[in-house]
Amino acid sequence: MALIVPPPRTAVPAERDGCTGSEPRGGCAQWYEQELGWATAGGAPVRLLTGLRFDALVVPAAAGHAALRRVGRTGPVALMGRRMSLLVAAGSADELPGLLDWLEWGGVALSLTALGAGGRITAPPPPGRSGPPGAAVWLRPPRPVRGQEDEPVLPALSGFGSRGGDAPDLVRLVDAMATECHRARLTRARTRLHSDESAAQPLAFS
Repeated sequence: MALIVPPPRTAVPAERDGCTGSEPRGGCAQWYEQELGWATAGGAPVRLLTGLRFDALVVPAAAGHAALRRVGRTGPVALMGRRMSLLVAAGSADELPGLLDWLEWGGVALSLTALGAGGRITAPPPPGRSGPPGAAVWLRPPRPVRGQEDEPVLPALSGFGSRGGDAPDLVRLVDAMATECHRARLTRARTRLHSDESAAQPLAFS
C-alpha cells in the first residue's frame, strides 16, 4: 500500500491592519498612538479620529495647494485623492461657521468643511514610509511627541487651543482656504459657460 504524503502547508499570510493594508498588524496604528498620542480606528486603512487631539479642515486638493502657497505656518497636512485635510486645533470645527460669517463668507457655497468630534480621516503611512499608488500621503507630516513641551502647535484662534497664543493663525488659514475654494468655483463656472457658448455657436449660424 502506497504511503500518501500530504502536500506541504502553505504559510498563512499574517493579518494586516496597517495604514494601507501592507503594514504588519498594529504597525501603522501603533506609530500614531505611541509616537503622537493620536487615537485611531483599526482596519485597513487605519483612520485617525478627529475631535480629540485635533480637528481637520477638508478642501479640494487644488484649492488647498493654492492656499498653502499663500500662508506660512500650518499644522500637518494630508492628501487623499482629490481632497486635502489640514489639521487644526481641536474645537475649530465648531468655530468654523461663525468664523466664515465673521470673514464675510457666510452664505457663499464653498467646498470647505470641517471634521470635529466623531469624524475621522484616512491615516497616511508614517513619514519615511510609502504606500501604494493612490494612498493618502503627508504633504506636511506630523512630528513625534517626546514630551509635553513638544506637543504639536496647531492652527487655532488667538489664545484658543494654543500655548500663549503661539499657534499658527486659524483665521488667516480659513480665509485663504475659503478664497481659493471660491476662486476655483468661479473658474469652473466660467469654463462651463464658455463650453456652453461654444456648443451653441454653430446653431446660431445654421
